[in-house]
Amino acid sequence: MNLIVTTVEQGLIYGILALGVYITYKILDFPDLTVDGSFPLGAAVTAALIVRGVNPYLTLLISFGAGVLAGVCTGLIHVKCKVRDLLSGIIMMTALWTINLRIAGTANVPIFGEESIFDNDNMNGIFHGTLASYKVCVIVLVIAVIAKIVLDLYLKTKSGFLLRAVGDNEHLVTSLAKDQGNIKILGLAIANGLVALAGCIFCQEQRVFEISSGTGAIVIGLASVIIGTSLFKGLTFMKATTAVLIGAIIYKACVAAALKFFEPQDMKLITAVLFLVILIVGMERKKKVKGNA
Repeated sequence: MNLIVTTVEQGLIYGILALGVYITYKILDFPDLTVDGSFPLGAAVTAALIVRGVNPYLTLLISFGAGVLAGVCTGLIHVKCKVRDLLSGIIMMTALWTINLRIAGTANVPIFGEESIFDNDNMNGIFHGTLASYKVCVIVLVIAVIAKIVLDLYLKTKSGFLLRAVGDNEHLVTSLAKDQGNIKILGLAIANGLVALAGCIFCQEQRVFEISSGTGAIVIGLASVIIGTSLFKGLTFMKATTAVLIGAIIYKACVAAALKFFEPQDMKLITAVLFLVILIVGMERKKKVKGNA
């Protein structure tokens, strides 16, 4: 039971990250590697603020804002400086490594003795006894659901429809007298804001900031998006954002199951193989759909 609860916790945290990747990968069709830098950015901001006595709930908003700034910078490099999408993400990811170190002050910042969104007087009063073991899971679930609902509501607005249109047909957006570059920047800002929010929650759940915590974040996000959108594509009643969250949980469950049979040092190899299998399955499904059409 503890393994299941932990898997769901981790899956939901990375599910919030996957919501951001869903915007760039599925909606904007933008290979944004900024994710590997904006995830630890949220963690760095959180650790730096919490050790200075800032309310842990306030760090959620501040971390989201920091991620938004990172996404805007990536967008500006791509749109205004005319740098290719992949390269602009790599440039920002590289720059964020130093920025994260500057914000946190060191590569490792423990926050074990500090209050967090999971460990404070209010939460400890609500979750006690047998409920205490489900505290983190419930809190992360609430935040993930709020993020999903807000994103769903945004995508139904005029701005949200324009965001979808940019990924499908940039010329259509231009014909509507809208600047497709500004819309791309907005999409990257929201996406990296969600990723940084996930980093904030991850930092408070782990009770430590690690500069390398973002390594491979984009792989986890992409795998979660591909799993969710591929497995539940036929379920018309299920929103894509819901499928992405479930996909993240399934991905973490697959990794946890694989680690039962392999050594911890095999983690990167397991992740690479699992991601390759997911990509192949996703491509096979696309071929079948095209063949039936």
